[in-house]
Amino acid sequence: MLQMASLSAVRIFEAAARLASFRAAAEELHLSPSAVSHAISKLERDLGTSLFERSTRKVILTLAGQTLQGHASAAFEELRRGVEMISSNKTHLLRVHCAPSYAAQVLSARLPDFLKHNEGVEVRVAASTNYARFVDGLFDVDIVYGEPSNREDLIVVPLGEEVISPVCSPEMAERLSSPRDLARVPLIRSDLKRIQWIDWFELNNLGPPPLPAMSFDRSFLAVDAAANGLGVALESTSLARRELENGRLVRPFASCRDSRYIGHYLAYPKSGTQRRLAKRFADWLTDSSST
Repeated sequence: MLQMASLSAVRIFEAAARLASFRAAAEELHLSPSAVSHAISKLERDLGTSLFERSTRKVILTLAGQTLQGHASAAFEELRRGVEMISSNKTHLLRVHCAPSYAAQVLSARLPDFLKHNEGVEVRVAASTNYARFVDGLFDVDIVYGEPSNREDLIVVPLGEEVISPVCSPEMAERLSSPRDLARVPLIRSDLKRIQWIDWFELNNLGPPPLPAMSFDRSFLAVDAAANGLGVALESTSLARRELENGRLVRPFASCRDSRYIGHYLAYPKSGTQRRLAKRFADWLTDSSST
């Protein structure tokens, strides 16, 4: 059965299934719509089953089509990764794995500068809270929250000291004449932060804090909620830098004590073909983090 279904026909099917349109698939693959239609019809005959339900305006996958799409998409993605790993242009591709909030709040804003000074380099970013597994060759650099525990084969670079401070909208700040006024406004909690409201209240001799009114599992969501006036967040001024600079957020208590620590680290393998490009990226990011 596999010999009967050509790779090119499956590729055409995958594009049509993903885009839910024969015409859109034709445009993506630089084919005519009739060529796409004929290829899929022949694939259906070879497989002995219908892959699409056709109407005058749209095409809908059958159950068999849905099954094939899942496997075809996964197979072409795996093939793309394999080609990418052995490509002669691989040295110009930097694959970065990054903590979600750092990717959204810091890295995305600074990447244009890196690309400007490194012409011909392509950067691909994937964000999750997991640590990258360099052994599978999917990533060249990992930016993580908290120091990596397994450092034996890695170069680990701290990305600068972060200040953890209450932040809120300017309108919310007008309601806060002293830290004790925090008992009268909603507090926003970042679930994964190492420093929480109880730590900040203790540092400033304020007793136990009130219960947070809302919580988020990502710092960028807490920052956005505070900027939208939903409450006061206890957040890294590095992650909130953009909102602090454009005035959507302010720090209402200039005289209070704030916690300081190194929150994010960059790691990359000590050996490998991408080590030099990874080091160049690390040097650039540490320089830009200090400005």
